[in-house]
Parts: sequence; structure tokens; C-alpha cells
Amino acid sequence: MATPLPPKAEIPGARVTIVGAGLAGSEAALVLSASGTAVDLFEMRPGVSSPAHQTGWFAELVCSNSLGADRADSGKGLLKAELRALGSNLLRVADQVRVPAGKALAVDREAFGRLVTGAVRSRPNIRVVEEEARTIPDDPVVILACGPIPSAAISESIRALAGGSGLSFYDAISPIVDASSLDTNRGFFADRYGSGSGDYLNFPMTQVQYEAFLSALMSARVVPAREFEEERHFESCMPVEDLARRGPETLLFGPMRPVGLRDPRTGKIPYAVVQLRKENEAGTMYNLVGFQTKLAYPEQERVFSLIPGLGGARFLRYGSVHRNTFLDAPRNLHASMECRNRRGLFFAGQITGVEGYSESIASGFVAAVSAAARVAGKEPPEFPEESMIGALMRHITTPRRGAFQPMNANFGLLPLPAGVRKRERKTLQADRALSSIGEFRRRFFDFDPSCVT
Repeated sequence: MATPLPPKAEIPGARVTIVGAGLAGSEAALVLSASGTAVDLFEMRPGVSSPAHQTGWFAELVCSNSLGADRADSGKGLLKAELRALGSNLLRVADQVRVPAGKALAVDREAFGRLVTGAVRSRPNIRVVEEEARTIPDDPVVILACGPIPSAAISESIRALAGGSGLSFYDAISPIVDASSLDTNRGFFADRYGSGSGDYLNFPMTQVQYEAFLSALMSARVVPAREFEEERHFESCMPVEDLARRGPETLLFGPMRPVGLRDPRTGKIPYAVVQLRKENEAGTMYNLVGFQTKLAYPEQERVFSLIPGLGGARFLRYGSVHRNTFLDAPRNLHASMECRNRRGLFFAGQITGVEGYSESIASGFVAAVSAAARVAGKEPPEFPEESMIGALMRHITTPRRGAFQPMNANFGLLPLPAGVRKRERKTLQADRALSSIGEFRRRFFDFDPSCVT
């Protein structure tokens, strides 16, 4: 069991170097500052900008101004509730500048960036260094929070650390659906040619069903590429709708190929098939294999609901294809966000493989708590697996079959309570998560992580 973090008085002179003042880096800097740890925060903006940023504010929201759902019966909402319970500084700022957005937490983008920047710069033990960190600092304790589009120089440094192949440059994500929302009676479990142990859930399609699906797919609205994203993707990252436009049978030789999959109920090979693969060991989430897409989120629900068995599917994560840089986290990181092959080096933000604003803030909080432990000569405490934060960090750092893909907060990550009716499950999971976070804070925090008034 990890040792509780020491009080501020026990760590005079402690210092952590942070690279990047985005959401994760700013949260990490403020939490460490509150712990009594001095911080050197490197931020290249405004002197050197990135293709995604427009201002010099810290924690700039480069896409939407929404941090996602804010009710505890959603994955992102529960994550925010846990962050508030822990004393997250950026959630406190977000709550101060929120704007009406229904059930979501949306903020005044400029006010948010301005207040976060002011909070960071006002802390006497945070030294802001306005220059580009071109290599990984060799200080004893470092947090790399350089975002999903780091500079070319530090990208090479990270690539070398990760062994050359541990850094990806495209975020090619297939949708993930809630297993309990699937009509498994419409499919069958099997691997191609009968090999394996039936790990894939296969939904067969007739020619008529396939043609209707293809027509809907090719006419659906897509999300336009941002200026800093390359239009041409690697073949392995090709959006499924782009593959479909190459010809009406392209998908039949790609992700929907039926070869080697004989439906045991009919004894025949179907015209087309959609394969789903378990996303976690508990089997609560399934990934649509090969269905990375740039369709708008409502279009994904409309089009993919035409697949037999997915008519009532609940989407836990939507598909996407965009230019991002992220680590092969299972190979390179512990759940504490510490690098597996360099003690004292932590990663935070989207480069770790978390998807979303709140998820980036959470990873920054975890990295800060872990770094504070390291400078005090302690082992980083493990966030509880019953919590959304702990479950998310474990998920992105746990080795599994297939290529690693980033993940956002969703209830499919949490352990399933035994003997609980389905309609009561989320309430129990949320209550258990918040209780575990409360206990975690009482046991391991001898300081108040929040320093934003």
C-alpha cells in the first residue's frame, strides 16, 4: 500500500519541471504548488505557437467550449464529480465561468483561459519559463504535458525514449458501444476460419441490408478537418466512409469481409459481416472493428444503428480520425502516469491516450499527485479502481490484444457490481466511485490540492 503524501513542511525545496501549460500541465502545476512543491513550468506560447492554438492563454480550449456532460449518471459527469471532490483547480475555474449548456458543463472560453493563466502566474512557487523545451528535461522529477501536437523537436525526444515505435501520429478510433445495449441474438461469436476461441461478436448482413447501410454511410455528414490536420491518412487510418467511396464492394474486402465466418445458425457465409471485439476484460464494452470514422456524432448513431444488432446501441465513445500524437501507453506508462523505463518522468494530457478535456485535467491531477510523492521519496499512491479516474488510468495503461487506442471516461470502465439490477447499476457505481475517492483523499492527502479562490 502506498504511503500517504507528506505535509508541505516536510518537502522544502522540492521542485518539479513541467513541460506544457495546457489543461493537464496547468492542473498539475497548481496541485503541486498547493502541496508546497516548487514548479518550473515551460510553455512555448506565445513566442512559438502551434497550429491548433489561437491565443497565449494557458489551458486554451482549442475545439469546443464544452467539457461534456455534467451529471454523475454519465461517465464524463462522474469524472467531474470526482475531480471536484479531490479539489481540482481547473474544475473550480470552469464552474466559475460556466455558460448555459443544458446538462453539459460549457465555459466562456476566453474567461477560462484568462483565469487559469492568472491563477498559475500568481503562485509564488511556480516559475513560468516562456521558451520551448526541445528535449525531455533531465531533472529528477518531470511531467511532460506537451499536448496532442507537440513540437517536432520534443516529439523526437519522446520517440527515442519510447523506443522509436511507441509514439503514434494518428488518432484512428472506432466507436465503442455498451455491451448491454446490443441485441446479441442477431449475431454469433466466432473467429475467422474457426481459429481462436470465439472472441469476436459477428453481426451478419444480407445484400439488401448492406446496400442500405452503404447508401446511408456515403451520404452522411462528416466533421470537416481542422487546418492543422493532414487530409491524407495512412491506409490503416482510413475512415470507413472514405473506403466505401472507393467502390461498392470495397468494404466487403475490408472491415466487412465475411470470408472465413460461417454463421452457425444457417451454415452459410453471410454477404457481409460487422465484427465487434471486447474492449475490456469484463466484456462490458465492444469496439466496432475497422470502423474508424469522421462522421458527425449524430450521424454515427443514425448510420451504425442500421447494422443488425445495433439498433438500440448506446455509444460509449464515438469514432474519429484526426492528427494526434499519443504514446503506446500500455507499453510505456504505469497507471500513476510514470514512465515505465524512467523513474520520475510522468506524462499527462492527451499524449497519454486520454480523450477529452476533463480526462486531460484528470491525468494532470494524477501526474501531479504521483510527482509529489516522488519528490518526497514515496511511491505514487494508486487511485482506486472503483473510481472513474482510477479505472481510466488503469485502462489506458493495461496491455491488451490489438493496437492501443485512446479512451474517454465512460461507465463501461468501472467494475460491475454483483447482483444489481441494470437500472440501478449506474447509481451504485457512481456512489461507490465517489465514496472511494473521498476515502482516497482522506488517506493520501495531507494538503488541500485546490489553490484557486
